[in-house]
Amino acid sequence: MTIQTSLPWRLTRLGVGLVLFGVGLALVVIGDFGLPPWDIFHQGLAEQTWLTIGTAMILVGVVLLIALLALREPLGFGTLANVLVIGLVVDAAIDIGGNPSNSIVRALCTFLGPLVVALGSGFYIGARLGPGPRDGLMTALDRRGIAIWKARTFIEGAALACGLVMGGTIGWGTVWFVVSIGPAVQFFLRRLDTQANPEPE
Repeated sequence: MTIQTSLPWRLTRLGVGLVLFGVGLALVVIGDFGLPPWDIFHQGLAEQTWLTIGTAMILVGVVLLIALLALREPLGFGTLANVLVIGLVVDAAIDIGGNPSNSIVRALCTFLGPLVVALGSGFYIGARLGPGPRDGLMTALDRRGIAIWKARTFIEGAALACGLVMGGTIGWGTVWFVVSIGPAVQFFLRRLDTQANPEPE
């Protein structure tokens, strides 16, 4: 077994990936030019309750986790870590980033956000320790013959439609996230998957 596929290395990749994922989402929130589709729902839930946007993510993740169990989708340690870690990282990153008033800084945050999320996805999904509940839907479609980028784009588009029905607000950042996240995830996952080029043990 090489170091690239050893369990400690994969756990490290999982941790790095989840932190990057949370930071990427927080960048889009900080940019405030429109939230990612799922986070339109998370923010709406937070505004209607005592929850922060991060704890709303965790709660929704738990509900999706139960749904994946009902569908008998394969889960793993990474799935549980995703539910707990990303929301906490989002809250922490938002607290650190604050509310910048400079439009250039906000636009840069919005532009980089989905790319950082995709990089994080490549690390943590590629570690092969179990996808998060939202990405579990994506990988479930992939196993049924739908390309990663198509599956991710469909899921984000469906979440966007639900967010609009709930009265969520969108902006150019939302559109950018929807059109960029699928191809970006596929790009990074192909290069960071620990089993993309398996070696004999």
